[in-house]
Amino acid sequence: MSVVETQKAGLEGQLSGRRLPRWSTPALAGGALIVGLIVQLTGWTVVGLAPGVIAAVVFLLGQAIASLAIEGRRHSKDRIATTLIYATFVVALTPLLWILITVLVKGLSVFDWTFFTSTMRNVSPRQPGGGILHAFLGTLEQVGIATLVSVPIGLLAAIYLVEFGKGRLKFWISFFVDVMTGVPSIVAGLFIYTALILTGVLQQSGFAAALALCILMIPVVIRSSEEMLKIVPNDLREAALALGVPKWKVILRIVVPTAISGLITGAMLAVARVAGETAPLLLTTFLAQDINLNAFNGSQTSLPTFIWDQISRGTSSSVNRAWGAALALILFVLIIYAAARILAARFAPKSR
Repeated sequence: MSVVETQKAGLEGQLSGRRLPRWSTPALAGGALIVGLIVQLTGWTVVGLAPGVIAAVVFLLGQAIASLAIEGRRHSKDRIATTLIYATFVVALTPLLWILITVLVKGLSVFDWTFFTSTMRNVSPRQPGGGILHAFLGTLEQVGIATLVSVPIGLLAAIYLVEFGKGRLKFWISFFVDVMTGVPSIVAGLFIYTALILTGVLQQSGFAAALALCILMIPVVIRSSEEMLKIVPNDLREAALALGVPKWKVILRIVVPTAISGLITGAMLAVARVAGETAPLLLTTFLAQDINLNAFNGSQTSLPTFIWDQISRGTSSSVNRAWGAALALILFVLIIYAAARILAARFAPKSR
């Protein structure tokens, strides 16, 4: 080996340094779990910490000490930071998986063909059976009306803010959109209830519920559409304008088609966001135990209000129906998300 190769090998050894073996992390994790198990069995604790927390602290300290002794301070800091990142990911993911698994296990107990094709008409709270057909149709109607109203308004408002908005008017529109984004859902229902229902303009109905959902949907659609339109390169606009194309046609033929996948995704996510709202629906349309396809007359049940109603009954049969409706609502939202991804991929601009 030449002198240059020897020096290069020595430099690489200095830069890489010694590393912990691959089995060290599982071994340390196993030792920490044993410590946590001992704490659990003996009942011994430190300042009230749970056994799982003690095991995590033992693992982090053991890894830090081992890495510092073998790898050095730089590698030790990197390993600790990596471990903390993975740990926070697990901590964030665990409650979600717990909820999904719980809803799946308890909801499947009532899933059958009758559950999807029957209603709660003449079904006692203590009696098993019944279904969610009326609630599912109510959700489709209310969310559908809200989508037909909110998406055009939100898209046009976003186009104005990005393409035409200037000065104080743009500032105040953006300000109120931000405020509406953070408004609690119960406030939207209370507004429709006091402004339209108590004054006699509307009665409690599916349409009143859809208007409350519109208040929640519009700011979401505006913000998502605005961000998608901003992504469109200005070069495309300037090139079309330089060729003498009117601005409205530039927006209609170039800007919107370029951002169409993101616009569709934003609209579908807004739909999924309001599909599970309960509070505004309790004020604007109350509970019906049978199918009501007339959104402008009479109460109309949705999946969220059906879940609330069955939980409030308190019987084992009604609680089981609530779990089944919760699982159906989650599946409905998942279908919307999947449709958003498929439509976004379908209408995304294709490079030639």
